[in-house]
Amino acid sequence: MMSKKKETMGRQRIPMVRIKKETHRQVTFSKRRAGLFKKASELCTLCGAEVGIIVYSPAKKPFSFGHPSVESVLDRYLSRNNLSIAQEQKPQGNTAASSVLNMELTQIVSQLEEAKKKGQATAEMRKANAVRWSMTNWWERPVEEMNMAQLREMKSALEELWKIVVSETNTAQRVGLRM
Repeated sequence: MMSKKKETMGRQRIPMVRIKKETHRQVTFSKRRAGLFKKASELCTLCGAEVGIIVYSPAKKPFSFGHPSVESVLDRYLSRNNLSIAQEQKPQGNTAASSVLNMELTQIVSQLEEAKKKGQATAEMRKANAVRWSMTNWWERPVEEMNMAQLREMKSALEELWKIVVSETNTAQRVGLRM
């Protein structure tokens, strides 16, 4: 029994050095920012933690995530008066609702990630099919999908085939008469 050869390299460790290409750096930032915010949301939901994150993109755009809000977490941190400010700014009875919202957000983000993966897989399958389709013999395609040059070539090939069929039929008839 032969084992299948591993087709991909799998998940590789990325060296922690600055990404040189700006577009790659921006894409990596966006993906990692989303992952960071998702983890923060999960921490809030699972542990009831208050979290505040502020991140600036390579393009100098600010992005933030906070529970209950970035402002309340920052105020609490800056004032060092942990209990009184947090209780003042946290509306009573709202923690259950925000916890539910955080759980919904986490589920929606997971669904979005799965949908993106399915979309990428579908796009890859379409690409593979397109490559496979272009590599097949053009005459195997439906006539409606052929261009004018292919139709002319098919016509001349059919005419040539007709000549061969007529010739073989005549030969077979002559051989049949001799027997």
